[in-house]
Amino acid sequence: MADTQTGYVSVNGLKMYYEIHGKGEPLVLLHGALSNIEVDFGRMLPAFARTRQVIAIEQQAHGHTADIGRPLTYEQMADDTAALLRHLEIEQSDFFGYSMGAGIALQVAMRQPDLVRKLILASVTYNSGGFHPGVLAGIGQIVPEMLAGTPFAEEYARIAPNPDDWPALIERVKELNGRVQDWLPGAIRELPAPTLLIYGDADQMRLEHAVELFGLFGGGVAGDMVGLPESRLTVLPATTYISLVHRAEWLISMIGEFLDAPMSETVRASDV
Repeated sequence: MADTQTGYVSVNGLKMYYEIHGKGEPLVLLHGALSNIEVDFGRMLPAFARTRQVIAIEQQAHGHTADIGRPLTYEQMADDTAALLRHLEIEQSDFFGYSMGAGIALQVAMRQPDLVRKLILASVTYNSGGFHPGVLAGIGQIVPEMLAGTPFAEEYARIAPNPDDWPALIERVKELNGRVQDWLPGAIRELPAPTLLIYGDADQMRLEHAVELFGLFGGGVAGDMVGLPESRLTVLPATTYISLVHRAEWLISMIGEFLDAPMSETVRASDV
């Protein structure tokens, strides 16, 4: 692809891989657990790069970024991401995160809000109650053989610096999901960034949780009476957690329109 740059930045003891595609206002892409840039965003990235500078990042132990001797935490991955962007002299950007990447983007917004203009969070939770019953227990039972032949395993084998670390990555992700991640509603409610929440109607996350989180971002108001909030909620029909990132045509359209929309005073449900 034209106007493409790839490289590594040393941040917090980690040699972190990134790609830059296109030109324009920056948009950061953050992939999900066990995945990478190509698997999660390969269908969308070329379209985004036609009008934006897309900065795609691979987290510790994922894709081209090798593992180091520390656990995966959302807070640490958010700090790694922010440090990489500072190194690239990105003062502010839009963020599109999927699953684990959405949690990282949310943590960047909470820890360094000056870096974030708008947020797109797909299949995200802010506490463990956001998952359907049994989902976290099922993740805890994953073994490498269960993922054999999937794009996740095949891409890891193709591009990882140490392909034999695949079982170790699975264990790291299981540990990440096994920790309690209960982020304070008040901290989310105070975030200034307009946010687009995206879920599948057959997602791993409960739609009740999606509506609850939408309320924290200013949704759940009578728009005809008080005006539309800047934040938005989208539920994609006939869409699972895995297939959500395959809905490229829908996602490209709605994300582009959201990012291009003018920013104004956000209406928060708590203010109405």
